[in-house]
Amino acid sequence: MERLMRASCLVAVALLAPLPAPAADYPVKPITLVLAYPPGGPADVLGRTIGKKTGEIFRQTFIIDNRPGAGGNIAAEHAARAVPDGYTLLLGDQSTLVANASLYKKLTYDSGKDFAPIAFIGTQANILIVHPSVQARSVSELIALAKANPGKINFASGGYGVASHLSGELFKSLAGINIVHVAYKGTGPATQDLIAGHVQMSFPASTSVIGHIKAGKVRALAVTTAKRTAILPDIPTVAESGLPGFDLATWHGIVAPAATPKDILAKLERAIIAALRDPGVREALSKIGEDIVAGSQEEFAAFIRSEAPKWKAIVKLSGAQLD
Repeated sequence: MERLMRASCLVAVALLAPLPAPAADYPVKPITLVLAYPPGGPADVLGRTIGKKTGEIFRQTFIIDNRPGAGGNIAAEHAARAVPDGYTLLLGDQSTLVANASLYKKLTYDSGKDFAPIAFIGTQANILIVHPSVQARSVSELIALAKANPGKINFASGGYGVASHLSGELFKSLAGINIVHVAYKGTGPATQDLIAGHVQMSFPASTSVIGHIKAGKVRALAVTTAKRTAILPDIPTVAESGLPGFDLATWHGIVAPAATPKDILAKLERAIIAALRDPGVREALSKIGEDIVAGSQEEFAAFIRSEAPKWKAIVKLSGAQLD
């Protein structure tokens, strides 16, 4: 009898539990887009720009939820544990969806299992910059200078394991040079010390240094992506400057908890890609150095799979371990 009563109670609770809205009606309430970065930065601008336009398409509000910290893991863990109903999404990148699996020994989420790709937004180049006093105006000249002065050239980064650090480690390995990594707490302090001449080179994201490049405070030698970036079309890639195969980019895409219904994922995909094709959105994102891809679920999933072994190898090469 007692077992029967318990079973009846469980059935009653299940019947009273709210059911997700049918996909045909989705969305019927605001959608939350979780960001792993604080307000005001390029990723925040990117998320708000896409969220606003996608919200207009859906006629619903996109709420931006900034959850910075732990290399993006706080935001990713929160999104991974959210109800898979299409109302909590994550602006993912190379850190949260690929690199952190190698950088951190203990993660409470598995990006490959806990997230479903929705749309591939695009890529952002990191820029190889040097202080104006550095006697190198090309990648080949910089490599020659480093070989002639082993251990005497420092490269700054925004912290261990971030794209600017791993770009430097990949450059160091492929060029066969001995340059010294100096980690800072963020891109801003690293760039300021480079401008002051305390370090000689760095690989920051394009948006953070465009103004300094134009002002002549730093010299841009190359971009880290396989193709040139639209924001600096005259700057060659590292690969075409003498290190073939060099390809490392900051990239962004939107994902949802893995169990989100496929028809809701399809609705989101269509709306986000339509937003990315909007002229106003494209102009806004180009100003922060984002080279838009507007890829489908399948394209984004394939891209993530292709990036995983590359970032794993670079992390191993750098020796970075964050826990």
